[in-house]
Amino acid sequence: MLHILLHFVLPALISPLFGKKRWLRNWLILCATMLVDLDHLLATPIYDPLRCSINFHPLHTYWAIGVYIVFLGFRPTRIVATGLIIHMLLDWQDCYYKITFTMIFNSLIMF
Repeated sequence: MLHILLHFVLPALISPLFGKKRWLRNWLILCATMLVDLDHLLATPIYDPLRCSINFHPLHTYWAIGVYIVFLGFRPTRIVATGLIIHMLLDWQDCYYKITFTMIFNSLIMF
């Protein structure tokens, strides 16, 4: 639940950086980048709590992340690219915790 909450909170913190008068519009654009998760529909099963999204789903690959980084350099795509990179960082963090807690849990079971 924290992971999903952060997908809304971080954009709220970042959105004023793109213009304080248009913070709501910016926040909505940043949140709309969560639509990148539509690529999960291509997976079987669609949702697997133990699966890492990074480099598994097409729009979460390292190549796609590289494109998002390039898009930071262009003003018209900067806010969308920022949202996509925030999304990828949060998904990476989620993967890290899944791996870490799985290793801890497995070591406790073996002990």
